[in-house]
Amino acid sequence: MELARATNRSVRLRNRSALLTKLFLDGPLTRQDLVRSTGLSQPAVSNVVADMIDEGLVVEAGAAESDGGRPSMLLRIAPRFAFLIGVDVGETRVRVELFDFAMTLLASVEYPLDPARTEPDLVAGHVLAGIEAVTGQAGVAPGDVLGVGIGVSGVVEQGTEAVVHAQALGWDGVPLERLIGAGTDLPLHIDNGAKTLGQAEMWFGAGRGARHAVFALVGSGVGASVVTNGATYRGASSSAGEWGHTTLVYGGRVCRCGARGCLEAYVGAEAIIDRYREARRGRPVPGEDEESQIAALVAAAETSATARRVLEDTAGYLGAGVANLINLFNPERVVLGGWAAMALGDLLPAVREAAGRQALRQPYEQASIELCRLGVDAVALGAATLPIARFLTEGGVRR
Repeated sequence: MELARATNRSVRLRNRSALLTKLFLDGPLTRQDLVRSTGLSQPAVSNVVADMIDEGLVVEAGAAESDGGRPSMLLRIAPRFAFLIGVDVGETRVRVELFDFAMTLLASVEYPLDPARTEPDLVAGHVLAGIEAVTGQAGVAPGDVLGVGIGVSGVVEQGTEAVVHAQALGWDGVPLERLIGAGTDLPLHIDNGAKTLGQAEMWFGAGRGARHAVFALVGSGVGASVVTNGATYRGASSSAGEWGHTTLVYGGRVCRCGARGCLEAYVGAEAIIDRYREARRGRPVPGEDEESQIAALVAAAETSATARRVLEDTAGYLGAGVANLINLFNPERVVLGGWAAMALGDLLPAVREAAGRQALRQPYEQASIELCRLGVDAVALGAATLPIARFLTEGGVRR
């Protein structure tokens, strides 16, 4: 009898998980839509949906268009059921954003980071200050926040507590979850920023509908998220996707990681600026930070052959890196994201052409190369999906 009850609970949680996931990603939907898309019976869908409406997790959102019969009611996730916080810990700033359960942005705050001062305690302090700031701006009680997702540069070692290894930041085994958790009781979910960008684009952006895709993040640093058969590939210790530290030129430029010839040493924002400075014979690049300096380079290319050559080389290097991804992983789609990729978006045709020259013909012809659709907020948005991904997997049971 006890075994039967446990089995029934397990089946019900699986059904809840399937229905909630469908509503979250594709809603609003009718009950009939849910029956067709999940394969569950009409009574099972009706019973589970009734429970979720009683809990305030799902709400009716008006009648669907009817072709003459009785109109069906549309269902959606209740936007105010809970709230989510997403954090983008970049190399030049910490961005903290608050979303409702429909992933509508409610509040946002940024804290600039000096690249020479990225001490873990300082970063943790910015995250905690940001949590307080965005909940205060939106008038949201901390108890109504489902969790905080954090996307960070470097390798995130998952375990009892997430530990971050980020050579570019000077972090070696930093217990970031413990540092942030000392100042908040909210559940924390930490992952690599390229992986959170990839999840956001898979759920809401350029990756929708793809089963095999690679999401490349190009900012101050360079990384990637590899999705195979719909799941993020992590490797033995979650370090899979360190695309920026694959070798592009043997014995080439020194990378921030200490190796030579890494892709990041050619297409990361800092590297692009350095190459432009060198092409200008050491003259400084206009602008106070990396973003303004990249913008100055792009603007200068309209009149300067030197700037154009640097951008052409960048497109070639980036195309070669994309070709490596295509040859290694045979994706349907390669999506370029991150603030630097967005700033260099006009290079996309040249990147595609360079990738075509370097990649094997057959896998290249099967892959599309696109810009991300969610812009510079993709890392924080993807981070905010980390707590809700667990919530959906667990059948919408709030712990």
